[in-house]
Amino acid sequence: MIDQRPTIITQRLCLRPFLQSDAADVKRLAGDKRVAATTLNLPHPYPDGLANQWISSHEDNFTTRKSLVLAICHRRDNYLIGAIGLTIKQELDNAELGYWISVEFWNSGYATEAAYAITKYGFEHLRLHKIFAHYFAGNDSSGRVMQKIGMKEEGYLRQHVKHNGHYEDLHLYGFLQTDLVQPPVTPVEILIQ
Repeated sequence: MIDQRPTIITQRLCLRPFLQSDAADVKRLAGDKRVAATTLNLPHPYPDGLANQWISSHEDNFTTRKSLVLAICHRRDNYLIGAIGLTIKQELDNAELGYWISVEFWNSGYATEAAYAITKYGFEHLRLHKIFAHYFAGNDSSGRVMQKIGMKEEGYLRQHVKHNGHYEDLHLYGFLQTDLVQPPVTPVEILIQ
């Protein structure tokens, strides 16, 4: 059993635990209306203090095996790009992948690189059997991330969630540990802090 949150180093990124000093950047980046529009759990406007509360929950949620959430940072310059996480169901040996990327870094391949790295970690170190994800119909960029890391479409749920006062359709994707394929970029190093 792993007791400490990892830092995962890829070709261009460092996926590391969030720090309280990241809170202002989280509020600014995640608070962008365009980012919030693509995710189910990001409010807009983003309330003061929410980022600090969210960051404070990460260590306990990892210790109790509820989730692993990491900051997506530029490897060389360490600026925040986004967030990525696995919401874990221990009794089912599965997890849901979720992520958001700052608008200025959309279409750069960072989401794909980070998603592959954390799912590889989930399969190899958390011993997950399955990882799945969903995206809103119309957010095809997120669907391409899922496809690029090897996930397969598993379903389509019509008007499954209510988001910003509207019912949204969801595309469901997933893969098993045995489905993990070699991606365009692999993690270079996993450090346990």
